[in-house]
Amino acid sequence: MTERPAQRVPNRQLAALIAEAGFSNAGLARRVDQLGLEHGLDLRYDKTSVTRWLRGQQPRGTTPALIAEVFTRRLGRRLSAQDLGLDACAPVYAGLEFAATPEEAVDIASGLWRKDSGSHAELRKIAFTPAGLVVPSRDWLIGRADERVGRGAEPAAARVPVQGRASVPRQRQIDRGPGQRVTAGDIAALRSVSELFRTLDHAYGGGHARQALVRYLEHEAEPMLRGTYGETTGRRLFAAAADLTRLAGWTSYDIAAHGLAQRYFVQALRLAQAAGDRPYGSYVLITMSRQAVYLGHGREAVQLARVAQQGVGSGPPPVVQALLHSAEARGHAVLGEVRASTASLVRAERSLGAARPGDDVPHWARDYDEAQLADEFGHCHRDLQQYRASAQHAERSLQLRSPGYARSRLFCRVVLATARLGLGELDQACALGAEAAQQAMEMRSVRAVEYVRDFERRLEPYRDASAVRTYRDRVAALS
Repeated sequence: MTERPAQRVPNRQLAALIAEAGFSNAGLARRVDQLGLEHGLDLRYDKTSVTRWLRGQQPRGTTPALIAEVFTRRLGRRLSAQDLGLDACAPVYAGLEFAATPEEAVDIASGLWRKDSGSHAELRKIAFTPAGLVVPSRDWLIGRADERVGRGAEPAAARVPVQGRASVPRQRQIDRGPGQRVTAGDIAALRSVSELFRTLDHAYGGGHARQALVRYLEHEAEPMLRGTYGETTGRRLFAAAADLTRLAGWTSYDIAAHGLAQRYFVQALRLAQAAGDRPYGSYVLITMSRQAVYLGHGREAVQLARVAQQGVGSGPPPVVQALLHSAEARGHAVLGEVRASTASLVRAERSLGAARPGDDVPHWARDYDEAQLADEFGHCHRDLQQYRASAQHAERSLQLRSPGYARSRLFCRVVLATARLGLGELDQACALGAEAAQQAMEMRSVRAVEYVRDFERRLEPYRDASAVRTYRDRVAALS
Protein backbone atom coordinates (compact mmCIF):
# COMPACT_ATOMS: atom_id res chain seq x y z
CA MET A 1 0.00 0.00 0.00
CA THR A 2 1.54 3.30 -1.06
CA GLU A 3 1.72 6.17 1.37
CA ARG A 4 -0.30 9.23 0.59
CA PRO A 5 1.73 12.44 0.29
CA ALA A 6 1.70 14.55 3.42
CA GLN A 7 -1.03 17.13 3.39
CA ARG A 8 -0.03 20.77 3.43
CA VAL A 9 -0.82 22.58 6.65
CA PRO A 10 -2.53 25.97 6.25
CA ASN A 11 -0.18 28.81 7.11
CA ARG A 12 -1.98 30.52 9.99
CA GLN A 13 1.02 32.72 10.84
CA LEU A 14 0.97 34.26 7.39
CA ALA A 15 -2.81 34.66 7.50
CA ALA A 16 -2.61 36.48 10.84
CA LEU A 17 0.06 38.87 9.58
CA ILE A 18 -1.88 39.58 6.38
CA ALA A 19 -4.86 40.53 8.54
CA GLU A 20 -2.70 42.66 10.84
CA ALA A 21 -1.13 44.47 7.88
CA GLY A 22 -4.49 44.98 6.18
CA PHE A 23 -3.30 43.46 2.91
CA SER A 24 -5.50 41.83 0.33
CA ASN A 25 -3.98 38.81 -1.40
CA ALA A 26 -3.55 40.85 -4.56
CA GLY A 27 -2.04 43.73 -2.57
CA LEU A 28 0.57 41.49 -0.96
CA ALA A 29 1.48 39.93 -4.31
CA ARG A 30 1.85 43.37 -5.87
CA ARG A 31 4.15 44.57 -3.08
CA VAL A 32 6.34 41.47 -3.37
CA ASP A 33 6.67 42.05 -7.13
CA GLN A 34 7.55 45.72 -6.56
CA LEU A 35 10.17 44.86 -3.94
CA GLY A 36 11.60 42.28 -6.32
CA LEU A 37 12.08 45.03 -8.90
CA GLU A 38 14.12 47.00 -6.36
CA HIS A 39 16.44 44.00 -6.20
CA GLY A 40 16.58 43.48 -9.96
CA LEU A 41 14.18 40.54 -9.93
CA ASP A 42 11.32 40.17 -12.42
CA LEU A 43 8.59 38.45 -10.40
CA ARG A 44 5.03 37.72 -11.53
CA TYR A 45 3.09 36.85 -8.40
CA ASP A 46 -0.68 37.44 -8.12
CA LYS A 47 -3.50 36.79 -5.66
CA THR A 48 -3.54 33.10 -6.61
CA SER A 49 0.10 32.81 -5.54
CA VAL A 50 -0.76 34.20 -2.11
CA THR A 51 -3.68 31.77 -1.82
CA ARG A 52 -1.24 28.91 -2.42
CA TRP A 53 1.10 30.23 0.28
CA LEU A 54 -1.81 30.42 2.72
CA ARG A 55 -2.63 26.79 1.92
CA GLY A 56 0.90 25.79 2.90
CA GLN A 57 2.88 25.95 -0.34
CA GLN A 58 6.41 27.18 0.21
CA PRO A 59 7.62 29.90 -2.19
CA ARG A 60 11.05 29.28 -3.65
CA GLY A 61 14.37 31.07 -3.84
CA THR A 62 14.57 34.53 -2.32
CA THR A 63 10.80 35.07 -2.25
CA PRO A 64 10.33 34.28 1.49
CA ALA A 65 12.89 36.98 2.32
CA LEU A 66 11.04 39.43 0.08
CA ILE A 67 7.71 38.62 1.74
CA ALA A 68 9.29 39.12 5.16
CA GLU A 69 10.68 42.49 4.08
CA VAL A 70 7.25 43.61 2.82
CA PHE A 71 5.75 42.91 6.25
CA THR A 72 8.74 44.48 8.03
CA ARG A 73 8.20 47.73 6.16
CA ARG A 74 4.45 47.68 6.70
CA LEU A 75 4.39 46.78 10.39
CA GLY A 76 7.52 48.61 11.50
CA ARG A 77 9.20 45.64 13.16
CA ARG A 78 11.78 43.19 11.87
CA LEU A 79 10.23 39.91 10.71
CA SER A 80 11.99 36.84 9.32
CA ALA A 81 10.69 34.23 6.90
CA GLN A 82 10.19 31.87 9.83
CA ASP A 83 7.99 34.47 11.56
CA LEU A 84 5.68 34.16 8.56
CA GLY A 85 5.56 30.37 8.73
CA LEU A 86 7.88 30.09 5.74
CA ASP A 87 11.05 28.04 5.36
CA ALA A 88 14.44 29.65 5.80
CA CYS A 89 15.64 30.69 2.40
CA ALA A 90 18.36 32.20 0.33
CA PRO A 91 18.70 35.90 1.21
CA VAL A 92 17.79 38.55 -1.30
CA TYR A 93 20.92 39.76 -3.04
CA ALA A 94 22.25 42.30 -0.60
CA GLY A 95 23.53 45.66 -1.61
CA LEU A 96 20.60 48.00 -2.21
CA GLU A 97 20.00 48.53 1.52
CA PHE A 98 21.14 51.82 3.04
CA ALA A 99 22.36 50.54 6.38
CA ALA A 100 21.11 52.00 9.66
CA THR A 101 24.52 51.88 11.38
CA PRO A 102 28.21 51.85 10.40
CA GLU A 103 28.49 48.28 11.67
CA GLU A 104 25.64 47.16 9.44
CA ALA A 105 27.19 49.08 6.55
CA VAL A 106 30.41 47.08 6.96
CA ASP A 107 28.44 43.82 7.06
CA ILE A 108 26.51 44.61 3.86
CA ALA A 109 29.48 45.97 1.92
CA SER A 110 31.82 43.15 2.92
CA GLY A 111 29.16 40.58 2.05
CA LEU A 112 28.99 42.10 -1.41
CA TRP A 113 32.78 42.00 -1.79
CA ARG A 114 32.96 38.35 -0.74
CA LYS A 115 30.21 37.26 -3.11
CA ASP A 116 31.74 39.17 -5.99
CA SER A 117 35.25 37.82 -5.42
CA GLY A 118 33.94 34.25 -5.40
CA SER A 119 32.33 32.22 -8.15
CA HIS A 120 28.98 34.00 -7.98
CA ALA A 121 28.65 34.66 -11.70
CA GLU A 122 24.93 35.27 -11.29
CA LEU A 123 25.74 38.33 -9.18
CA ARG A 124 27.11 40.02 -12.28
CA LYS A 125 23.88 39.30 -14.16
CA ILE A 126 21.54 41.14 -11.78
CA ALA A 127 19.53 43.78 -13.58
CA PHE A 128 19.79 47.49 -12.90
CA THR A 129 16.59 48.85 -11.42
CA PRO A 130 15.67 52.55 -11.33
CA ALA A 131 13.41 51.86 -8.34
CA GLY A 132 16.50 50.89 -6.35
CA LEU A 133 17.84 54.46 -6.57
CA VAL A 134 15.07 56.16 -4.64
CA VAL A 135 15.51 54.97 -1.05
CA PRO A 136 19.33 55.21 -0.80
CA SER A 137 19.48 58.72 -2.28
CA ARG A 138 16.65 59.88 -0.02
CA ASP A 139 18.18 58.31 3.09
CA TRP A 140 21.53 59.90 2.31
CA LEU A 141 19.98 63.33 1.78
CA ILE A 142 17.90 63.40 4.97
CA GLY A 143 20.11 61.18 7.12
CA ARG A 144 22.15 62.43 10.04
CA ALA A 145 25.85 61.86 10.37
CA ASP A 146 26.83 58.81 12.39
CA GLU A 147 27.76 59.91 15.88
CA ARG A 148 30.40 57.24 16.36
CA VAL A 149 32.38 55.02 14.02
CA GLY A 150 35.37 54.08 16.20
CA ARG A 151 35.81 50.43 17.16
CA GLY A 152 37.40 49.17 20.36
CA ALA A 153 39.68 52.17 20.57
CA GLU A 154 41.10 52.57 24.05
CA PRO A 155 41.27 56.23 25.18
CA ALA A 156 44.77 57.65 25.10
CA ALA A 157 44.71 58.46 28.82
CA ALA A 158 44.05 54.83 29.66
CA ARG A 159 47.12 53.54 27.85
CA VAL A 160 49.85 53.57 30.51
CA PRO A 161 53.32 52.45 29.37
CA VAL A 162 54.96 49.67 31.31
CA GLN A 163 57.62 51.20 33.58
CA GLY A 164 61.20 50.09 33.82
CA ARG A 165 61.22 48.42 30.44
CA ALA A 166 62.57 49.62 27.13
CA SER A 167 59.94 50.28 24.52
CA VAL A 168 60.60 48.09 21.49
CA PRO A 169 58.57 48.63 18.31
CA ARG A 170 56.42 45.61 17.71
CA GLN A 171 56.60 44.05 14.26
CA ARG A 172 53.25 44.15 12.50
CA GLN A 173 51.76 40.88 11.38
CA ILE A 174 51.99 40.10 7.70
CA ASP A 175 48.39 38.88 7.67
CA ARG A 176 45.95 41.24 9.31
CA GLY A 177 43.88 39.62 12.02
CA PRO A 178 40.53 40.73 13.40
CA GLY A 179 40.79 43.56 15.90
CA GLN A 180 44.24 44.71 14.80
CA ARG A 181 44.82 48.45 15.21
CA VAL A 182 44.51 50.51 12.03
CA THR A 183 47.27 53.05 11.42
CA ALA A 184 47.74 56.10 9.23
CA GLY A 185 49.99 53.95 7.06
CA ASP A 186 47.18 51.49 6.46
CA ILE A 187 44.92 54.25 5.21
CA ALA A 188 47.68 55.70 3.04
CA ALA A 189 48.04 52.26 1.47
CA LEU A 190 44.32 52.14 0.70
CA ARG A 191 44.57 55.54 -0.97
CA SER A 192 47.60 54.51 -3.03
CA VAL A 193 45.92 51.32 -4.18
CA SER A 194 42.84 53.30 -5.15
CA GLU A 195 44.93 55.59 -7.35
CA LEU A 196 46.63 52.59 -8.95
CA PHE A 197 43.35 50.92 -9.88
CA ARG A 198 41.91 54.22 -11.07
CA THR A 199 44.85 54.69 -13.43
CA LEU A 200 44.47 51.16 -14.79
CA ASP A 201 40.75 51.73 -15.31
CA HIS A 202 41.27 54.96 -17.25
CA ALA A 203 43.91 53.43 -19.50
CA TYR A 204 42.76 49.84 -20.05
CA GLY A 205 39.12 49.58 -19.04
CA GLY A 206 37.26 48.33 -16.00
CA GLY A 207 37.65 44.66 -16.84
CA HIS A 208 41.44 44.80 -16.66
CA ALA A 209 41.88 44.67 -12.89
CA ARG A 210 38.36 44.70 -11.48
CA GLN A 211 38.59 41.28 -9.89
CA ALA A 212 41.89 42.14 -8.23
CA LEU A 213 40.29 45.28 -6.80
CA VAL A 214 37.38 43.30 -5.35
CA ARG A 215 39.75 40.79 -3.76
CA TYR A 216 41.75 43.65 -2.28
CA LEU A 217 38.59 45.01 -0.70
CA GLU A 218 37.79 41.59 0.74
CA HIS A 219 41.25 40.72 2.03
CA GLU A 220 42.58 44.14 3.05
CA ALA A 221 39.80 46.68 3.50
CA GLU A 222 37.37 44.43 5.36
CA PRO A 223 39.86 43.36 8.08
CA MET A 224 40.71 47.03 8.61
CA LEU A 225 37.05 47.99 8.95
CA ARG A 226 36.69 45.20 11.52
CA GLY A 227 39.87 46.30 13.28
CA THR A 228 40.49 48.76 16.10
CA TYR A 229 40.50 52.51 15.49
CA GLY A 230 39.46 55.80 17.03
CA GLU A 231 37.05 58.35 15.62
CA THR A 232 39.45 60.35 13.44
CA THR A 233 41.15 57.29 12.00
CA GLY A 234 37.77 55.61 11.58
CA ARG A 235 36.36 58.47 9.51
CA ARG A 236 39.42 58.39 7.26
CA LEU A 237 39.17 54.62 6.96
CA PHE A 238 35.52 54.74 5.93
CA ALA A 239 36.35 57.46 3.41
CA ALA A 240 39.07 55.31 1.82
CA ALA A 241 36.79 52.26 1.79
CA ALA A 242 34.04 54.34 0.16
CA ASP A 243 36.43 55.41 -2.58
CA LEU A 244 37.53 51.85 -3.32
CA THR A 245 33.94 50.60 -3.25
CA ARG A 246 32.80 53.31 -5.67
CA LEU A 247 35.67 52.32 -7.96
CA ALA A 248 34.60 48.66 -7.78
CA GLY A 249 31.17 49.83 -8.86
CA TRP A 250 32.62 51.95 -11.65
CA THR A 251 34.63 49.06 -13.05
CA SER A 252 31.56 46.81 -12.79
CA TYR A 253 29.58 49.42 -14.70
CA ASP A 254 32.28 49.46 -17.38
CA ILE A 255 31.88 45.70 -17.97
CA ALA A 256 28.06 46.07 -18.11
CA ALA A 257 27.42 44.39 -14.73
CA HIS A 258 24.91 47.14 -14.08
CA GLY A 259 22.92 45.66 -11.20
CA LEU A 260 26.14 44.83 -9.38
CA ALA A 261 27.53 48.30 -10.05
CA GLN A 262 24.37 49.84 -8.66
CA ARG A 263 24.85 47.91 -5.42
CA TYR A 264 28.46 49.00 -5.10
CA PHE A 265 27.43 52.63 -5.55
CA VAL A 266 24.76 52.37 -2.85
CA GLN A 267 27.27 50.90 -0.41
CA ALA A 268 29.89 53.51 -1.30
CA LEU A 269 27.27 56.15 -0.53
CA ARG A 270 26.65 54.65 2.91
CA LEU A 271 30.36 54.32 3.67
CA ALA A 272 30.82 57.97 2.70
CA GLN A 273 28.13 58.91 5.21
CA ALA A 274 29.99 57.00 7.91
CA ALA A 275 33.09 58.97 6.92
CA GLY A 276 31.15 62.20 7.43
CA ASP A 277 32.12 63.23 3.90
CA ARG A 278 29.10 64.89 2.27
CA PRO A 279 30.99 66.09 -0.82
CA TYR A 280 32.18 62.56 -1.57
CA GLY A 281 28.64 61.27 -1.09
CA SER A 282 27.51 63.76 -3.71
CA TYR A 283 30.23 62.44 -6.02
CA VAL A 284 28.91 58.89 -5.59
CA LEU A 285 25.43 60.14 -6.52
CA ILE A 286 26.89 61.78 -9.63
CA THR A 287 28.46 58.43 -10.51
CA MET A 288 25.03 56.83 -10.16
CA SER A 289 23.61 59.61 -12.33
CA ARG A 290 26.15 58.84 -15.05
CA GLN A 291 25.16 55.19 -15.04
CA ALA A 292 21.50 56.20 -15.33
CA VAL A 293 22.36 58.42 -18.33
CA TYR A 294 24.21 55.58 -20.02
CA LEU A 295 21.24 53.26 -19.52
CA GLY A 296 18.79 55.85 -20.84
CA HIS A 297 17.13 56.75 -17.53
CA GLY A 298 17.34 60.50 -17.96
CA ARG A 299 14.75 61.46 -15.35
CA GLU A 300 16.47 59.43 -12.64
CA ALA A 301 19.83 60.89 -13.71
CA VAL A 302 18.52 64.43 -13.25
CA GLN A 303 17.02 63.59 -9.87
CA LEU A 304 20.27 62.04 -8.63
CA ALA A 305 22.27 65.07 -9.77
CA ARG A 306 19.87 67.41 -7.98
CA VAL A 307 20.02 65.38 -4.77
CA ALA A 308 23.82 65.62 -5.00
CA GLN A 309 23.58 69.40 -5.37
CA GLN A 310 21.24 69.67 -2.39
CA GLY A 311 23.30 67.44 -0.13
CA VAL A 312 26.86 68.41 -1.01
CA GLY A 313 27.12 70.83 1.90
CA SER A 314 28.02 74.48 2.15
CA GLY A 315 30.50 76.15 -0.14
CA PRO A 316 31.83 73.37 -2.38
CA PRO A 317 34.73 74.55 -4.56
CA PRO A 318 33.85 75.74 -8.08
CA VAL A 319 35.25 72.59 -9.68
CA VAL A 320 32.84 70.43 -7.67
CA GLN A 321 29.95 72.71 -8.59
CA ALA A 322 30.88 72.36 -12.27
CA LEU A 323 30.90 68.59 -11.96
CA LEU A 324 27.45 68.57 -10.34
CA HIS A 325 25.86 70.88 -12.91
CA SER A 326 27.32 69.07 -15.92
CA ALA A 327 25.93 65.76 -14.66
CA GLU A 328 22.47 67.29 -14.51
CA ALA A 329 22.95 68.62 -18.04
CA ARG A 330 23.65 65.11 -19.31
CA GLY A 331 20.38 63.84 -17.85
CA HIS A 332 18.39 66.65 -19.44
CA ALA A 333 20.08 66.00 -22.79
CA VAL A 334 19.08 62.33 -22.76
CA LEU A 335 15.50 63.51 -22.24
CA GLY A 336 15.78 65.97 -25.13
CA GLU A 337 15.28 68.94 -22.80
CA VAL A 338 17.26 71.57 -24.67
CA ARG A 339 16.69 74.58 -22.43
CA ALA A 340 17.29 72.72 -19.16
CA SER A 341 20.42 71.03 -20.49
CA THR A 342 21.80 74.30 -21.84
CA ALA A 343 21.12 76.09 -18.55
CA SER A 344 22.98 73.40 -16.59
CA LEU A 345 25.91 73.53 -19.02
CA VAL A 346 26.11 77.30 -18.62
CA ARG A 347 26.20 76.91 -14.83
CA ALA A 348 28.93 74.28 -15.15
CA GLU A 349 30.98 76.52 -17.44
CA ARG A 350 30.66 79.51 -15.10
CA SER A 351 31.60 77.41 -12.10
CA LEU A 352 34.73 76.02 -13.74
CA GLY A 353 35.62 79.53 -14.90
CA ALA A 354 35.52 80.65 -11.27
CA ALA A 355 38.06 78.01 -10.19
CA ARG A 356 41.45 79.26 -9.01
CA PRO A 357 44.80 77.45 -8.62
CA GLY A 358 44.72 77.73 -4.82
CA ASP A 359 41.28 76.17 -4.39
CA ASP A 360 41.02 73.26 -1.97
CA VAL A 361 39.79 70.65 -4.46
CA PRO A 362 39.09 67.09 -3.23
CA HIS A 363 41.18 64.39 -4.86
CA TRP A 364 38.21 62.92 -6.75
CA ALA A 365 37.44 66.22 -8.51
CA ARG A 366 40.96 67.13 -9.62
CA ASP A 367 40.47 65.43 -12.98
CA TYR A 368 37.53 67.69 -13.79
CA ASP A 369 39.07 70.26 -16.11
CA GLU A 370 38.51 72.02 -19.44
CA ALA A 371 38.89 68.72 -21.30
CA GLN A 372 36.20 67.05 -19.20
CA LEU A 373 33.82 70.00 -19.49
CA ALA A 374 34.26 70.04 -23.27
CA ASP A 375 33.54 66.31 -23.28
CA GLU A 376 30.29 66.92 -21.36
CA PHE A 377 29.30 69.62 -23.85
CA GLY A 378 30.05 67.28 -26.75
CA HIS A 379 27.91 64.48 -25.35
CA CYS A 380 24.99 66.80 -24.53
CA HIS A 381 24.98 68.41 -27.97
CA ARG A 382 25.15 64.97 -29.59
CA ASP A 383 22.13 63.77 -27.61
CA LEU A 384 20.29 66.97 -28.55
CA GLN A 385 21.26 66.43 -32.22
CA GLN A 386 23.17 69.72 -32.29
CA TYR A 387 25.96 68.19 -34.29
CA ARG A 388 28.06 71.23 -35.19
CA ALA A 389 28.38 72.28 -31.56
CA SER A 390 29.02 68.66 -30.58
CA ALA A 391 31.88 68.37 -33.06
CA GLN A 392 33.49 71.61 -31.87
CA HIS A 393 33.47 70.59 -28.22
CA ALA A 394 34.54 67.00 -28.90
CA GLU A 395 37.52 68.23 -30.92
CA ARG A 396 38.51 70.59 -28.12
CA SER A 397 38.28 67.81 -25.55
CA LEU A 398 40.50 65.54 -27.64
CA GLN A 399 43.06 68.33 -27.99
CA LEU A 400 43.19 68.89 -24.23
CA ARG A 401 42.76 65.38 -22.85
CA SER A 402 45.84 63.53 -21.61
CA PRO A 403 46.70 60.23 -23.38
CA GLY A 404 46.41 58.46 -20.02
CA TYR A 405 42.64 58.81 -20.22
CA ALA A 406 42.46 56.43 -23.14
CA ARG A 407 38.89 55.28 -22.63
CA SER A 408 37.55 58.82 -22.25
CA ARG A 409 39.37 59.78 -25.43
CA LEU A 410 37.76 56.82 -27.20
CA PHE A 411 34.30 57.89 -26.06
CA CYS A 412 34.94 61.43 -27.24
CA ARG A 413 36.25 60.20 -30.58
CA VAL A 414 33.00 58.28 -31.12
CA VAL A 415 31.01 61.39 -30.17
CA LEU A 416 33.00 63.33 -32.76
CA ALA A 417 32.43 60.59 -35.36
CA THR A 418 28.69 60.70 -34.64
CA ALA A 419 28.66 64.48 -34.98
CA ARG A 420 30.52 64.30 -38.30
CA LEU A 421 28.00 61.74 -39.48
CA GLY A 422 25.15 64.04 -38.44
CA LEU A 423 26.76 66.83 -40.48
CA GLY A 424 26.91 64.58 -43.54
CA GLU A 425 30.71 64.19 -43.42
CA LEU A 426 30.68 60.45 -43.96
CA ASP A 427 34.35 59.94 -44.81
CA GLN A 428 35.58 61.73 -41.68
CA ALA A 429 33.00 59.96 -39.54
CA CYS A 430 34.10 56.52 -40.74
CA ALA A 431 37.79 57.32 -40.28
CA LEU A 432 37.19 58.43 -36.69
CA GLY A 433 34.97 55.42 -36.05
CA ALA A 434 37.63 53.02 -37.30
CA GLU A 435 40.20 54.55 -34.93
CA ALA A 436 37.80 54.12 -32.03
CA ALA A 437 37.02 50.52 -33.02
CA GLN A 438 40.71 49.68 -32.96
CA GLN A 439 41.12 51.24 -29.52
CA ALA A 440 38.07 49.38 -28.20
CA MET A 441 39.62 46.06 -29.16
CA GLU A 442 42.66 46.90 -27.06
CA MET A 443 40.59 47.54 -23.94
CA ARG A 444 38.56 45.45 -21.54
CA SER A 445 35.58 47.77 -21.55
CA VAL A 446 32.07 46.80 -22.62
CA ARG A 447 31.17 50.48 -22.68
CA ALA A 448 33.89 51.13 -25.24
CA VAL A 449 32.51 48.36 -27.44
CA GLU A 450 28.96 49.68 -27.01
CA TYR A 451 29.99 53.19 -28.03
CA VAL A 452 31.38 51.77 -31.27
CA ARG A 453 28.29 49.62 -31.84
CA ASP A 454 26.06 52.65 -31.36
CA PHE A 455 28.03 54.46 -34.04
CA GLU A 456 27.70 51.45 -36.35
CA ARG A 457 23.93 51.43 -35.87
CA ARG A 458 23.88 55.05 -36.97
CA LEU A 459 25.83 54.03 -40.09
CA GLU A 460 23.13 51.58 -41.15
CA PRO A 461 21.23 54.02 -43.44
CA TYR A 462 24.51 54.53 -45.36
CA ARG A 463 25.54 50.87 -45.49
CA ASP A 464 25.97 50.86 -49.28
CA ALA A 465 28.26 53.91 -49.32
CA SER A 466 31.90 53.33 -50.21
CA ALA A 467 33.17 54.90 -46.96
CA VAL A 468 31.00 52.59 -44.87
CA ARG A 469 32.10 49.49 -46.76
CA THR A 470 35.72 50.54 -46.22
CA TYR A 471 35.01 51.07 -42.52
CA ARG A 472 33.51 47.60 -42.16
CA ASP A 473 36.46 46.03 -43.97
CA ARG A 474 38.92 47.79 -41.66
CA VAL A 475 37.07 46.70 -38.54
CA ALA A 476 36.74 43.13 -39.82
CA ALA A 477 40.49 43.01 -40.45
CA LEU A 478 41.13 44.08 -36.85
CA SER A 479 39.23 41.10 -35.46
